Amino acid sequence: MNTQHTTKHILMVLTSHSELGNTGEKTGFWIEEFAAPYYTFVDAGIKVTIASVAGGQPPIDPKSESKDFQTPATERYDVDNKVQSLMENTVKLADVNGSDYDAVFYPGGHGPLWDLTDNSDSITLIESFLAANKPVAAVCHASAAFLNVRNATGEFLVKDKAVTGFTNSEEEAVQLTDIVPFLLEDELIKRGGNYQKVADWNAFAIQDGLLVTGQNPASSALAAEKLLANLA
Repeated sequence: MNTQHTTKHILMVLTSHSELGNTGEKTGFWIEEFAAPYYTFVDAGIKVTIASVAGGQPPIDPKSESKDFQTPATERYDVDNKVQSLMENTVKLADVNGSDYDAVFYPGGHGPLWDLTDNSDSITLIESFLAANKPVAAVCHASAAFLNVRNATGEFLVKDKAVTGFTNSEEEAVQLTDIVPFLLEDELIKRGGNYQKVADWNAFAIQDGLLVTGQNPASSALAAEKLLANLA
């Protein structure tokens, strides 16, 4: 029996988009949505590689650094020199070989709406994971990375799938409805997704086959746990 390579390897893919529409404000990835899954994975003995669209240091949504949004995972991230170094040197998405990994996880923040929805490298990567029967996961706005992915029969991946992501009412609550390029809830439904949600800001993640999605920042660890369970 071959017992080599038993350590599982998860790829985490981050946005490289930093501009919040035409507001002059900054966006990027949401720290909790990276930190909570990252530590869920590494604490379970999983090897993690971090990639981003452009490579190098991905932009952090400055709002996610504010005191109101700190959690034990973000506080751990803030003092973790090893992960900070990894974050400064993320792999460029175009250079990623999906066959090197057992699963992929997309943290959110508003950035993915702009640079991961139509990204051909990302779409090809996700489709390669699914073709190899490997699970794919995203939380919050990063569910947008699945919008234009298609399955083996050419249908949209999310069609007839239970799926979630940042809700219209959550977008309204953060007053960005008119700033974002589209409303994620609407787009998932337009592609035939069986969109599901719970009350704003509550933790909710759902799995349908190889697809795992989480609703909002509070759902980050839950989505990661569902992905981990799929690797068992």
